[in-house]
Amino acid sequence: VQLVESGGGLVQAGGSLRLSCAASGFRFDDYAIGWFRQAPGKKREGVSFIGNSDDYTMYADSVKGRFTIVSDGAKNTVYLQMNNLKPEDTAVYYCAAGIYYSDYLPNADYEYDYWGQGTQVTVSS
Repeated sequence: VQLVESGGGLVQAGGSLRLSCAASGFRFDDYAIGWFRQAPGKKREGVSFIGNSDDYTMYADSVKGRFTIVSDGAKNTVYLQMNNLKPEDTAVYYCAAGIYYSDYLPNADYEYDYWGQGTQVTVSS
């Protein structure tokens, strides 16, 4: 199983970035993909989640209306489009995969079995 994030970088406040999470080694539609982030000195927090089989999504309140998560089954890749970025969005962003049952979308880190290496997002003010 492998999850590879890409797309992080340095951007000014108000700017945009698109993160990618390329998955391999498991049946994509059986899993949900979650994006989490961790800023220095802070706990890891869930940002956005998607069920790959039905595209059901969830967002943290702090990113609603600014971030969009999309799953591309043809490419086994999940994207996180981040618009109107704020300095408080600065963190290492991780994608993770967890078993998905269509009546429940996992949204806690302990519910995710496989993790990527992370990609740094820095938003300057």
